[in-house]
Amino acid sequence: MLDSVTAVPLQMGGGGFLYWALIFFVLAIVAAAVGARGVAGVSMEIARIFVLIFIILAIVALLL
Repeated sequence: MLDSVTAVPLQMGGGGFLYWALIFFVLAIVAAAVGARGVAGVSMEIARIFVLIFIILAIVALLL
């Protein structure tokens, strides 16, 4: 009798990057509304880096 084989998806933990990117984006929006341009700029840069890491990990996961 043949055993059924189930596929296990590859977990790379990329979802955390998108969550933190969203947190830093909201922080940047709030900082810009208050007038703290330095904090807003740094927060947006961190959010941008996290989004790029998420996209790279998503592409790698789709290719594997």
